[in-house]
Amino acid sequence: MKDNQTKPEAIDFVITWVDGSDPAWLERKRSYMADSADDRPQRYRDWGLLPYWFRGVEKYAPWVRKIHFVTCGHLPAWLDTSNPRLNVVNHADFIPEKYLPTFNSNPIELNLFRIKDLSERFVYFNDDTMMIGPVKPTDFFKDGKPVDMLALQPVVANPENPTMSHILLNDSMVICKYFDKRAQMKKNFGKFFKPGYPAMYFIYNLLEFAFPLYTGFYTVHGPSPMMKSTYEELWEKEAALFDEVSSHKLRCDGDVTQYIFREWEKQKGNFVPRNLHRVFRYLDLSDTSGKNEKIITGRKYKSVCVNDTDKQIDFEKTKKSILTAFDSILPERSSFEKQSH
Repeated sequence: MKDNQTKPEAIDFVITWVDGSDPAWLERKRSYMADSADDRPQRYRDWGLLPYWFRGVEKYAPWVRKIHFVTCGHLPAWLDTSNPRLNVVNHADFIPEKYLPTFNSNPIELNLFRIKDLSERFVYFNDDTMMIGPVKPTDFFKDGKPVDMLALQPVVANPENPTMSHILLNDSMVICKYFDKRAQMKKNFGKFFKPGYPAMYFIYNLLEFAFPLYTGFYTVHGPSPMMKSTYEELWEKEAALFDEVSSHKLRCDGDVTQYIFREWEKQKGNFVPRNLHRVFRYLDLSDTSGKNEKIITGRKYKSVCVNDTDKQIDFEKTKKSILTAFDSILPERSSFEKQSH
């Protein structure tokens, strides 16, 4: 029987995960440490949200063909790897050997298209991006095209996180090589100025007419609709850069991110515009007012990003409160969890 991956409407989910408390992994990572590496604890500490990610997929996105769970080798003790819709993918299964080991999310994300049996259209999740409401395939792809929001936003020189400022500029530099901003804005005017976009980004796009070159892009830190063919196209054009980034063991100033693939599609006009702020919410975990918990339990949005913050927080207290909120909306174990664990 022919694999249903060949069907054009097939959509997979890909999620990357690391057990930042694994002593062997930590020791190996330290051996590659450099003074310039971005190694803040926020990069790796575990919020315990992963079971709720799987529960959200099963409850709110039952149509997903397959989940590709990407790990360097360690697995959660509770994960039922016998689930037929789960494909456990070790880094060595898809990342070329010359780039391994890696402790940097950017090389992992740049090489996702190499995963065996991955559908042409897939949605990439960081493990901090959670579903809290029903989603349809058309929330991610329409007429074979990614659903996204085209918004420009200047790269900010942030001395508290200079590495990310460098990386976002690197992304912009690649896009600038292939696209003329003003020509693109005229060609895809209706996608830059889509009625219903957030007012702030509508104004940002308008102001960008004053500058001849791209100053940066706004990307939603949420579920990322991706296409394997876009990866292949950009790898062909930027092989030297991607090869260099893939060799970086830890995040550094010379990296580019997976957002480059989303921006490529948007600059080509190969996407369906939508105000993603209406379906997605970014949570500021330094807010201790209870607002984040109300957003989760209120389920007004389809997904939220529980992104670790650069601000000082009471990690254990905040973690407990967030987990309680998720448990209230997703209390039942999914088929991806060992029922006896």
